[in-house]
Amino acid sequence: MASEDGFDLRELDNFQKKLLQKAQKEFPRETYRFLRKAGSKGRTHVARKSRSIVKKKSGNYHKGWKRGKAYKKRSNDAYEVQIRNSAPHAHLIEYGHRQVTKDGREVGFVEGKHVLEKGIKEFQSEYFDMVEDWLDEMLDKGL
Repeated sequence: MASEDGFDLRELDNFQKKLLQKAQKEFPRETYRFLRKAGSKGRTHVARKSRSIVKKKSGNYHKGWKRGKAYKKRSNDAYEVQIRNSAPHAHLIEYGHRQVTKDGREVGFVEGKHVLEKGIKEFQSEYFDMVEDWLDEMLDKGL
C-alpha cells in the first residue's frame, strides 16, 4: 500500500506488521484463537466455493473440508492453520487426473478445478479485514 490519494502509507504498513509481531509474541493464546476463527471462516468460504464449482453432489467431497489445528512453524516463527479435504479423491478434483481405459491406455485428461486456491483468493480480503479488527482489539486491550 504505497500511496492512496497522495498519502504515503508505508510507515503505517510497517507499524501494523510490527504490531502484529508484538501481538503474536505477547498474546500467543489470542493468536491461536484468532487463527482458529479465521481458519473456520476460510473453510466455510472454500466449502461454499466447492459447492458452486463441483456440481456433482454424490460422495463426501463437499463434506470433507476440515480446518486443522493452529500451530507455530519452527523454521520461520510463522503461525499457520491448514484447510484440507479429507475425501480420498479430493486431490483428483483439485489438481486434475488422467483418464485411462481398463487396459491402461490414456484417453484424456481432466483439468483440475483448483477449488482451494479459488476459495482462499476469495477469502483473502476478508482475512485482512479480520486481522485489522483483531489488531484494533489488541490495542484496546492494552498491547
